[in-house]
Amino acid sequence: MNAAVIETPEIPEDSIAPSPALDAVLHHEITDFLYLEAEFLDDWKFRDWLGVMANDVRYFMRSTTNAQTRDRRKSVQPPTTWIFNETWSQLERRIARLETGMAWAEEPPSRTRHLVTNQRICAAADGDGYEVRCNYVLHRSQKERDLNTYIGKRVDRIRRTAGTAHGWQIYFREITLDQVVITSHNLSVLF
Repeated sequence: MNAAVIETPEIPEDSIAPSPALDAVLHHEITDFLYLEAEFLDDWKFRDWLGVMANDVRYFMRSTTNAQTRDRRKSVQPPTTWIFNETWSQLERRIARLETGMAWAEEPPSRTRHLVTNQRICAAADGDGYEVRCNYVLHRSQKERDLNTYIGKRVDRIRRTAGTAHGWQIYFREITLDQVVITSHNLSVLF
């Protein structure tokens, strides 16, 4: 009698398979860390926020462009440009400027809510920590009638870092907004 052969389906390279080492406790620890990081931003605790960014962090956002379906099937992506592409030192300068009270784009200060959801976590491909893919909403309110909502996805890479206040640091953040045209008058907030 011939046994039926069950083929294992191929997993596309860009999909995330759950890491067997990632148990519920670790998943909770990582998501709780990301909620804390969002709280730092919403409460304008920018120095605390900078403390959870690794010294070698890459923090960037590219523009989003429309692509025809036939091009997407061929994996042809239209060219994009950087909206920002920053290092830890550049983030520190942004924060130092906010602290002077002379950053007029943030006068009066924006009120923000960072919502992070649908986290999928796996071991990072570089072997340095964990990669978290999530959906992301940033609601921003400023002055009487200035309301902006940024929605997209985020890819974070975080690693355990001994000697830090919270035990984790973010060393990579890529933000991709769904909207092609950004209608807000500036992007002075942190994502």
